[in-house]
Amino acid sequence: MSVAGPPVPALAERAEACASRLRAANRVLLASHIDADGLTSAAIATSALSRAGIDHEVIFEKQLDEESIAAIADREFDTVLFTDFGSGQLEAIVEREAAGAFTPVIADHHQPADADTEYHLNPLLFGIDGASELSGAGASYVLAHALDPENRDLAGLAVVGAIGDMQGGTEGLTGANQGIVDHAVAAGVLDSRTDLALYGKQTRPLPKLLEYASDVRIPGVSNDEAGAIAFLSDLDLELRSDDGEWRRWVDLDDEERRVLASGLMKRAVASGVPADRIEELVGTSYTLTAEEPGTELRDVSEFSTLLNATARYDRADVGLAVCLGERDDPLERARTLLGNHRRNLSEGLQLVKTEGVTHEEHLQWFDAGSRIRETIVGIVAGMAIGSPAVDSSKPIVAFARKDPDHVKVSARGSHRLVREGLDLSAAMGEASRAVGGEGGGHDVAAGATIPDETRQEFLETANTLVGEQIG
Repeated sequence: MSVAGPPVPALAERAEACASRLRAANRVLLASHIDADGLTSAAIATSALSRAGIDHEVIFEKQLDEESIAAIADREFDTVLFTDFGSGQLEAIVEREAAGAFTPVIADHHQPADADTEYHLNPLLFGIDGASELSGAGASYVLAHALDPENRDLAGLAVVGAIGDMQGGTEGLTGANQGIVDHAVAAGVLDSRTDLALYGKQTRPLPKLLEYASDVRIPGVSNDEAGAIAFLSDLDLELRSDDGEWRRWVDLDDEERRVLASGLMKRAVASGVPADRIEELVGTSYTLTAEEPGTELRDVSEFSTLLNATARYDRADVGLAVCLGERDDPLERARTLLGNHRRNLSEGLQLVKTEGVTHEEHLQWFDAGSRIRETIVGIVAGMAIGSPAVDSSKPIVAFARKDPDHVKVSARGSHRLVREGLDLSAAMGEASRAVGGEGGGHDVAAGATIPDETRQEFLETANTLVGEQIG
């Protein structure tokens, strides 16, 4: 496959301007967010800067606020590159720029604040949806390509970031993201194909693959270990390897995969699963071709989960090292963190299932206090909205303790609700500002930080705003 030209033509001119500013810098401080999109953004940017011979240092921030921006200004770098955040904090950044603290270069995809700056690379400024068509890692790749078109091998990491940022549906990545997929495929680092749309195809034993597949719930199989095993046993397949272990999806040949997928769809039909839901069992799957088959790094979705298990537990250095190709000790440490992450997510989801949620007219919510880490409460909320424990017709809002005086708020919706008008970024931003906090994000997933004593007022405002959006 031959691909010529920039990955996102609409952003090319702005990306070239940003790249020129970086080349002219004496030293660059690269500051990035801590989720999978932020880690891949940082990995793409630091790789591109290193290849261009630009002296730089990398730091990570859970949240970019007045305090962290002040600390960044105190570092005395002449240029600061913000990746996967910065647009929403432009007012504070521009204030520091005007004072001569640093020149900002921003590669982000979040909703921009009212202020602006010269070197601001954001798809929303060019009519491209930053919630569904280009991630922070995508914006960073656009910048990396402007620094040097030979950086096409970094496009694979941008796909990991986009999937980690929930931008891929069953149809795969679309819009501006497709240009990045094309670059990754052309560079030979990515394979894109139609496949079973279940998480864990590389690493999960077949019974677990089906048992944990909750996006499309199939009665008697989903969330049912014995049922999943019974379903598999009725298929004419060799289910165990020579050593007696359950095989994985990746271990099956094409014909075996066809038999399993066909059987799963027939079971779904027989169980009364709606046709539009059955169609979601198959979708576009992305594989990183250079990674070892059967590992968490081979499948883009599993890679993004591994990354979330590092920085959200204060080990961004581990996630960055893995993104940069280090294996051995960093990868083993990441796998240990992943095991811990999965346990915490499972316990968090169980908490929601056990205690339930409180329903307002237009949204539902739960308060985890200190029982769920504030860096993962949003992931738990996203998992909950796909489970029978909550009402999928409403967005869910989750609270978790951030510090003695503040609460972290995470809100999650569905792409169906977004099509009906839901914009959680706008709702979280306005509701948080109304109580003296700050927030933002994307239409389908957003967050905020608010003073501890303002939860009820915040909820009332958010409920009203969501009601105005989707009725």
